[in-house]
Amino acid sequence: MDTMKQLAVFVANRPGTLSQICQTLAQHGINIRGISVADAMDHAVLRFVVDKADVAVHVLGETGLLVLDSDVLALALDNRPGSLSEVSRALGEAGVNIEYAYGGTNNIDKAGTLFLKVSDTAAALIALEKIGL
Repeated sequence: MDTMKQLAVFVANRPGTLSQICQTLAQHGINIRGISVADAMDHAVLRFVVDKADVAVHVLGETGLLVLDSDVLALALDNRPGSLSEVSRALGEAGVNIEYAYGGTNNIDKAGTLFLKVSDTAAALIALEKIGL
């Protein structure tokens, strides 16, 4: 379990936008570890967890994009039924709200990664340590 920086990038919702941003990151040697896209009618919010958050904020900001960073938890979870239930129960019992989550796994690995934005990172870390994460 790690605390990582997530970048929220506010963009126009049109074809090619994601490609341009991903190309800019790639050109600067920035690897994307997690991504979420939330769309509205004319705009979208791209959420990225990358390996070089400070560099990415600078690079994307130079292109004129609005980029905000925040802390998220990165959890390595066993790829089995009930893993997310255990995490969400521990956080709920600690009074920590999950504001949003994204992640995934594949059928090859025994684990996946879940990125969580929570209301109280410090309390979440304590609660999750109690269940062995």
